[in-house]
Amino acid sequence: MIATRREVIGLLSGAAAWPTTTFAQQSPPVPRLCVLAPDSPSSPWGARYAGFVEGLRDLGYISGRNILIDLLSTDGRPERFPALADECIKLRPDIIVAYTTPGGLAAKKATTTIPIVVGPVGDPVATGIVASLGRPGGNITAQTVMGPELSGKRLQLLKETIPTLGLIAVLSQLADPIGPLQVRELEEAAKPMGLRLQVYDVKTTDDLAPAFEKAAKSGAQGLLTTLETFFIVRRVRIAELAAQYRLPAMFTVRDFPEAGGLMSYGPSTLSLYRQSAAQVDKILRGAKPADLPVEQPTKFEFVVNLKTAKALGLAISPTLLAHADEVIE
Repeated sequence: MIATRREVIGLLSGAAAWPTTTFAQQSPPVPRLCVLAPDSPSSPWGARYAGFVEGLRDLGYISGRNILIDLLSTDGRPERFPALADECIKLRPDIIVAYTTPGGLAAKKATTTIPIVVGPVGDPVATGIVASLGRPGGNITAQTVMGPELSGKRLQLLKETIPTLGLIAVLSQLADPIGPLQVRELEEAAKPMGLRLQVYDVKTTDDLAPAFEKAAKSGAQGLLTTLETFFIVRRVRIAELAAQYRLPAMFTVRDFPEAGGLMSYGPSTLSLYRQSAAQVDKILRGAKPADLPVEQPTKFEFVVNLKTAKALGLAISPTLLAHADEVIE
């Protein structure tokens, strides 16, 4: 159960009425987390947040019982992160948990004293969230999904799927600091493969359909998205558009082929969300964020939706299928 602000206030106000003798027997104060979220727990992003809550539960922390959680959501509007970070500070949490690169940067700017755990982000070093992976420094630690580093591998797998591939449409959110980093990696990886990229900057949901239409008209033979939460949350719509415009697409996480997309290659992000809970636990037990190395993924998944491939008229080679960690039929 997620503790809403009203529930938290109720718990605190109820504590004021306890008898002095009872209060003296209580355990140390219940730790309080403030979560800066890119969307609400009821949104498609919520499954990832649920992984974090489950991770806490596995470590013995039950929301509303021995830990309090204030979740502040941007409701899909990342420009709200700075204001939410300021609001978070006013709640005087013991730890701030921030998701997405904009969320992590907003938390970092808001405080240099409250410990911060930044959930899985593309490149926390290059975007300025931490000083290094081994020694993050300051009051922050994080997880990384190695966004830019995996871009070349995704291109390679898409090229193996479609040997005649020439022009690829790339959907990215260039306002997110991780977007341009991934685009640069894709451009560098594309040159030796003889591939050309057409980048579309997608700012809002309303930009998705026009981007697909332009990509199809330009003659794109395939499509990729960069790794931003914006795209993951809208994976069903993106998979529908890819099918509508018959664009074979490579995605960043398994959520896309599970939603009908063609394929994905990337880390097991759900396990990283659970790892956020382990970092919170270590800090509550006295560890300093600066001394906690940034957690890196150890498991990578290549997932292929064979049903979608058949609908697109693609014959994926047995060799490529043999390398898939999961084939959805």
